[in-house]
Amino acid sequence: MKILEANAGALTNYEVVDFLRSKGAAIDSTRVLAQVSPSEYKVYDYLVQTAACNQTREHINEFVDKCKIYGLAKAEVLNIINIRPTSIIDIYTIIEEGEARFGDETRFGEVSKELAELVEKTLPPPPTDPESEAGINEGKEETENEEHNVETKGEEQTKEGNDDGKEETVVGELMDTS
Repeated sequence: MKILEANAGALTNYEVVDFLRSKGAAIDSTRVLAQVSPSEYKVYDYLVQTAACNQTREHINEFVDKCKIYGLAKAEVLNIINIRPTSIIDIYTIIEEGEARFGDETRFGEVSKELAELVEKTLPPPPTDPESEAGINEGKEETENEEHNVETKGEEQTKEGNDDGKEETVVGELMDTS
């Protein structure tokens, strides 16, 4: 691979995945044999869970060609390709000063809707891998447990009796008496 022009611009996530694959990155146990650094593997592992792993150069070129009529900045087009927003609200957060650029809020809403539909039609969706979703759910459970532990720090538990003779744990807040 030969560098034709250094710092020619920002890369799409697809281009980064493509580059890492050309270096030998893959999801398998032979990672030791590839000439990819551990940090590059972390980037690769993240990006293969996004829509970038399903995109092709043709998808990106088609999207760029079709959205030229909106006069978006290169950075805005790049963000839309990388983030792959599918709702109007997501488009609103990517395009700067949309109401001023497109005339009014109504016109900007129409443009945002058209862009969201264009994204749906031209850019492939992210992968739906059940294993990755299970990993995401496990991560959420761990986070919820950590949040619960944080919430109960600094609290005191006492036991109180109920009318039915069973003890019940009551969580009370500690008061600062100083």
